Amino acid sequence: MKPSLHQPLFFFFLATVLPLILTVHSQSDDSDFIRTSCNTTLYPDLCFSSLSSFSSSVHNDPALLARAAISITLTKTLDLASYLANITTLQPESQDDGAHHPTAAAVFHDCFDNLKDAVEEMKGSMKQMRELVSTGSLESFRFQMSNVQTWLSAALTDEETCTDGFKDIHDEPRKDDICARVDDVKKMTSNALALVNRCVDKAIH
Repeated sequence: MKPSLHQPLFFFFLATVLPLILTVHSQSDDSDFIRTSCNTTLYPDLCFSSLSSFSSSVHNDPALLARAAISITLTKTLDLASYLANITTLQPESQDDGAHHPTAAAVFHDCFDNLKDAVEEMKGSMKQMRELVSTGSLESFRFQMSNVQTWLSAALTDEETCTDGFKDIHDEPRKDDICARVDDVKKMTSNALALVNRCVDKAIH
């Protein structure tokens, strides 16, 4: 029996076109997983835009996605803390302006201290997520994840305390910029916490 003229085309399809189709389909599934997960957060668009590049590495795993969210939030917070450190070193710390109102310098220092605490809490969350193992015990998993939830909640509180300090500060040209930067970090922390909560819910149900 003579080989069909269509056979070379068929094998070409298997060797080149089909893998591309499967890859695009896989990437679409991964992207859909991130989009669906992000829809459970308070800031879904920010969530998706910041995590979409991880679509091929999280493998539809809620724990890996939550870990990625904590990681990028930690990086963002470290960058902001470094930015604030440069500001605080340029001005002496003073507790009040003589009328028992906090000065801008004091608020900058307090905000920096709060962000340092938030960084440590996020590092604790990342450490716990890296050590997260499937032991077969739901109780153990809940305990590990409750640590992550507690640390992220504390980080969010520290970030809110930072911006609260600026409420009584007026005529400070960098106030709006700093508050906007901290707000971005707060939103990312909130999203990371929501994805951790989703991870727990998925494991329980």
